[in-house]
Amino acid sequence: MTTVAVTEEVKRRLLRVASKLQLKLGRKVDLNEAISYLLTRERRRPDLLDAASRPIPGFEEAYKELIQERRKDEERARGKFGV
Repeated sequence: MTTVAVTEEVKRRLLRVASKLQLKLGRKVDLNEAISYLLTRERRRPDLLDAASRPIPGFEEAYKELIQERRKDEERARGKFGV
């Protein structure tokens, strides 16, 4: 399972699609199924897909920081536990 970051606007629109799909199917639908539905339906909405898959601002900086902190954690673990 992969985590996808979306803006609040895209999340709201995706939840709306999921709720309409739930009404149509008569059962619970998760966001994964709603995205799958959007990707496979006849009338394509590339704007929604683009909005849902666009990286959030500041992602690269946050990712670099995450990697740096993870390396520090691993170094501390090696020193503490000799791993």
